[in-house]
Amino acid sequence: MNLQKTEFVLSAASVVACPHDGLPQIVFAGRSNVGKSSVINRLLQRRNMARVGAQPGKTVQLNFFKIDQTLYFVDIPGYGYAKVSAAERARWGKLIDAYLSDPALMTFGVLIVDARHKPTQDDVTMADWFLQTRKPFCVVANKLDKLKQSEIAPNMARIRETLKLPEEVTVIPFSAEKGTGREELLSIILRAAGVTA
Repeated sequence: MNLQKTEFVLSAASVVACPHDGLPQIVFAGRSNVGKSSVINRLLQRRNMARVGAQPGKTVQLNFFKIDQTLYFVDIPGYGYAKVSAAERARWGKLIDAYLSDPALMTFGVLIVDARHKPTQDDVTMADWFLQTRKPFCVVANKLDKLKQSEIAPNMARIRETLKLPEEVTVIPFSAEKGTGREELLSIILRAAGVTA
């Protein structure tokens, strides 16, 4: 699969507007400042494919990127941004809930958390959402490069415990900065999508 053949397709403000063409959809979720765009860009080896918004938390749309006409990366708006109004947060929640509840859409989920900190309540809620879909997902612990070697194992254990992850959910230590974990994440995504690299 040619990762260089990636194009931005659309921003969907409703489930009806999402592509329903049967291609696998890989969903990326995470807090506003966790480096979600950087993880996507690192996976695609592209500098600015997924852009960091100038106003975090303002977008309540699902951004679809088509990779080599084979699958979609779906970038969900970042959550947990303090300046978002309750109404905005409720609208975002409704959209995500509707998207994740549609069995024809999400194929695999990627929940991105900060490797340095205990997952937030919003992270726990997102993990619960993924678990309720009964679709496979993994957790990417980004910003690994900011940790000492001795902190990695205990931090990964804390993430797993806080999110109450079943054994089959993989936690991947990841650095969008250095590329650590890229091959493992890519391999898990392609396997879930039934695609060969």
